[in-house]
Amino acid sequence: MLVTIPDRTVVHGHVSPGFEPVRAAFVDNFVHRHELGGACCVFNRGENVVDLWGGIRNERTGEPWERDTMVIVHSSTKGLAAMTLALAHSRGWLDYEESVCRYWPEFAQQGKEHVTVRQMLAHQAGLFALDVPVDRALVADLDRLAVVLARQTPAWKPGTRQGYHGITLGFYESELLRRIDPQHRSLGRFFHDEIAMPLGLDVYIRLPESIANSRLATLARPGLWEMLRGFGPRFMLEAMNSHSNIARTLQGSELPIDPGHIYARNLEVPSGGAVGTARAIAHAYGVFATGGRELGVQRGTLHLLAEPATPPTHGFLDVCLGGEVQFSLGFMKPSAVWPFGSSAASFGSPGAGGSLGFADPEAGIGYAYVTSRMGTTLTGDPRDVALRDALRAVIDA
Repeated sequence: MLVTIPDRTVVHGHVSPGFEPVRAAFVDNFVHRHELGGACCVFNRGENVVDLWGGIRNERTGEPWERDTMVIVHSSTKGLAAMTLALAHSRGWLDYEESVCRYWPEFAQQGKEHVTVRQMLAHQAGLFALDVPVDRALVADLDRLAVVLARQTPAWKPGTRQGYHGITLGFYESELLRRIDPQHRSLGRFFHDEIAMPLGLDVYIRLPESIANSRLATLARPGLWEMLRGFGPRFMLEAMNSHSNIARTLQGSELPIDPGHIYARNLEVPSGGAVGTARAIAHAYGVFATGGRELGVQRGTLHLLAEPATPPTHGFLDVCLGGEVQFSLGFMKPSAVWPFGSSAASFGSPGAGGSLGFADPEAGIGYAYVTSRMGTTLTGDPRDVALRDALRAVIDA
């Protein structure tokens, strides 16, 4: 299927019969919602029913978005990272209710001896920032990074409040996985070996040198006025204050970007550095939405992922994001502020700029949307919302 839009943008791909409204919404994104380039994919009960891509992958050169074009998905990476720990749980290596220090003894410093894996994965541990600069040298040295992570002091009594661990969460997850994996692999390597390779996915949490720049979409970032209008002056002022919670939790978020190579190679930022296709992300979530057989995910693990989020003592109001968000076991859960999927059993993760991936176990859906034009909304990009609304209408029908 090929659709030419009046501005000469071309949309490629296919939709199965009945899913034509999703294609219409995707085309409409280019016509009315200022889409530059992107992709949307849906797996339904294991079948690839929507696989669309279009626009351009590089605003400067005008090069087209192609079938295998990959793009960074920022915090949508968190959902992929959470899949690795879910797999570890299924293999009996990890208990979400246990203290982190059971697996990582050095973690039991500065009042962290009772922090549970569940609390850490729900952004309730108070470890959203580090006491040293988050630079490439630190992130590349996993042994040194582990020492820095272990010595951090929680910003509040763990389990009492929630504060988005924007970048640090992935580092803590990776070190925990290194401790429990018999091969002591980092999270990025484990994801590649145990999830991406078995499923044949074009998505990396540790992007290798072998990926050509021609396969990568470059980001078109919003201007200051667009950010002020989209995020609001209050959020922007907080983000520009280096001492604010939101600025501190995002320290290191720039590391996956490398102007000379588009994205950094052989570097893991497991909270925000994944690069991949919508097809790959939707496929992974589709497996988790339909029993996990291909990866050996146990039913008990999937049941836990589908359960409602457990709030901290003072509720879901996030002290970094400034609003209510629900997290559970490394994933975001749907809520009144951030609805997605057909039921509360859904789980996934959005990313800055507009990307989203999620599993909907009740509908058997794995969904992903990725884009090269960064949007400026905190609770669902209009392009993604339009696609999900169209998909929901199809499923409901």
